[in-house]
Amino acid sequence: MMLLLMKYALCVHLIYSDIVQRSREELKAIREPNPGLKPTLAIIQVIEEILRLNADSRVHGIFLHLPQSFLSKSVCNAIKPQKDVDGLNIQHFLFCNSPLDAPLVGKMAVLLGLEGPLKATLQFLLQNNGMMVQTHQWSSKHFDIEISRAQTPKPISQLAQEIGLLPEELEAYGNTKAKVHLSLLNRLQHQPNGKYVLVAGITPTPLGEGKSTVTIGLVQALSAHLKLNSFACLRQPSQGPTFGVKGYMDNNNYHNNISRYHRYIHAITAANNLVAAAIDARILHEATQSDRALYSRLVPSVNGVRCFSPIQMARLQHLGINKSDPSGLTPEEVRAFVRLDLDPEKVTWQRVVDTNDRFLRKITVGQANTEKGHARQTQFDIAVASEIMAILALTDGLADMRARLGLMVVGSSRNGQSITADDLGVTGALAVLMKDAIKPTLMQTLEGTPVFVHAGPFANIAHGNSSVLADKLALKLVGEEGYVVTEAGFGADIGMEKFFNIKCRTSGLRPDVVVLVATVRALKMHGGGPNVTAGVPLPKEYINENLQLVADGCSNLKKQIQIAHLFGVSVVVALNVFKTDTQAEIDMVCRIAEASGASAAVQCHHWSRGGRGSVELAHAVKKVASQKNHFQFLYNLQDSIVEKIRTIAQKVYGADDIELSPEAQAKIDHYNQQGFGALPICMAKTHLSLSHMPEKKGVPTGFILPIRDIRASIGAGFIYPLVGTMSTMPGLPTRPCFYDIDLDPVTEEIKGLF
Repeated sequence: MMLLLMKYALCVHLIYSDIVQRSREELKAIREPNPGLKPTLAIIQVIEEILRLNADSRVHGIFLHLPQSFLSKSVCNAIKPQKDVDGLNIQHFLFCNSPLDAPLVGKMAVLLGLEGPLKATLQFLLQNNGMMVQTHQWSSKHFDIEISRAQTPKPISQLAQEIGLLPEELEAYGNTKAKVHLSLLNRLQHQPNGKYVLVAGITPTPLGEGKSTVTIGLVQALSAHLKLNSFACLRQPSQGPTFGVKGYMDNNNYHNNISRYHRYIHAITAANNLVAAAIDARILHEATQSDRALYSRLVPSVNGVRCFSPIQMARLQHLGINKSDPSGLTPEEVRAFVRLDLDPEKVTWQRVVDTNDRFLRKITVGQANTEKGHARQTQFDIAVASEIMAILALTDGLADMRARLGLMVVGSSRNGQSITADDLGVTGALAVLMKDAIKPTLMQTLEGTPVFVHAGPFANIAHGNSSVLADKLALKLVGEEGYVVTEAGFGADIGMEKFFNIKCRTSGLRPDVVVLVATVRALKMHGGGPNVTAGVPLPKEYINENLQLVADGCSNLKKQIQIAHLFGVSVVVALNVFKTDTQAEIDMVCRIAEASGASAAVQCHHWSRGGRGSVELAHAVKKVASQKNHFQFLYNLQDSIVEKIRTIAQKVYGADDIELSPEAQAKIDHYNQQGFGALPICMAKTHLSLSHMPEKKGVPTGFILPIRDIRASIGAGFIYPLVGTMSTMPGLPTRPCFYDIDLDPVTEEIKGLF
């Protein structure tokens, strides 16, 4: 479009005059055979009037002259497409995928955001070259969501057939989503895996830098444009940030859709809180009943017969009691069986909710009279921080998941013994709640590329990656020449580090290449630019060209490339281009990235062009992924807990050393005593800085990393240090995104912003 505009710029004033004269002549030619025709301008302000004009056969066209803020989707789409003079109805959106030098005759052009003589001029030029033209006035923030809603996806059965699924391996939910059975892994066990691509990023602004959109753009480019089998594997979005900072993301993550289709976070919340309820109930019942009364209730007589349940038999074996007849236990054995003797001060299991609620960070439970004075302080975490979410993301099947659920440590007894979900007797019930959640959900991109959505742990307070099962299924489905693109949360210092040290250890998979996402906006922030705040317009430094800020901020990009190289994996830098970026800024970032060790650095325009905007990235990924890398872990599991934490702090974050609080040191001593010392480390740290201080941008140095507390996620299989003031329950900002989310009561469509 721009080339065409420049070509004719010198004759704009002549063409505009010609347009006016032609319009007069055309109007005269129309009226001569139709003398009764009288063109009329109707100025309207309400949908009811639009509907009336739609039905009026005397009205041949409708033009809305309203302020921009009044042009809502409901208003614009109320206009009958046949009478839509200004192309406001979404049904007018068509795209031209031809290059600018291709023949223009018969092609459709869409003019966005143009007004006055410029719009008229371009429209005439394009039509004069044989093109059909539609115009649109909406801002870009509405445009992408409307394109998504206007696209008709493939039936899920068709997509499943295209990627090689059998009908019995699919559990459809409506026409566009389905869960995939894990039996597929057995059927394809001898199929070679495809290439494994990880998308990570530099330290982000609070707005995020587009790793998910890069992931989608890349698989669309690989699949639709390079004609290679490809699959994206993404996490399920959490309701907390959706209504807090990130905003509504169309039909993928609101409550009803989660409940009906994905169900992961809802199932995890239910399972997690069942454990919490079981803990407090058990503490109460043990404190208010005798051994014999507890035993009678735990092993009740049914029709005159007592018997242990399977999970109770497992507890007896754990205690070293080899008896199966409930009447055969001695009083000492009965006492050992019925009393977990959980110390209320040492309960480590928290309740969860999938909402950002800062007032649940510390609460008191058990204050009602019915709880007989057994109150205690506890807290809520956000649901995606639950250990059960981590287990879902790391398990390799139902049996493994059930075993992991049983190993979860919920607290300690008064004599220092770890108490597990198996000890509580709740493991089987948890497995039932999670049995459907273990199946990945099959969806598709706008261009029809398959996507698995499964699990959703955050990277700052959990390990931040989608599920091992989704990746394994996708790698089998794409075949040896195909590509699976999966995403690690937040910056490479946390999401990618945990992908390598935790997820790859568990899965046995090894990545072929890392795609490191950067933006000029984030680099300017790291170069000393002013604060970036969600919901607040960007300062001018982020809108105008500033090469010095970009150059200074590339220190963070260089550091993240170095982190990937610690693991022996090659890096392709994907610069997610915004409309405010200048070519000089783009060229500078790519040049510095390659000088800093990236195998390639390319600009990406997937946000505006879809897969076509990521073709250069796809070619770079294909080339680099074909080269052999030398993957290695950052630390040995046999290193001490303290040394593993120190290694991450120094080599990844750039800290001088670590500092353990007395509480953290006591926890380490306890975990070593319990035999948990050989587990990998999952650091809970801010995502807004390489350090523990969110305000420190770029590459901070000379700091000591404080370890405030340490938890043990034994079922998930890692030790969980909490760094600095890191909270496991986010809070809502002053202006949450729920202000922009609403439901149209007539159409039942959800209205919101990305």
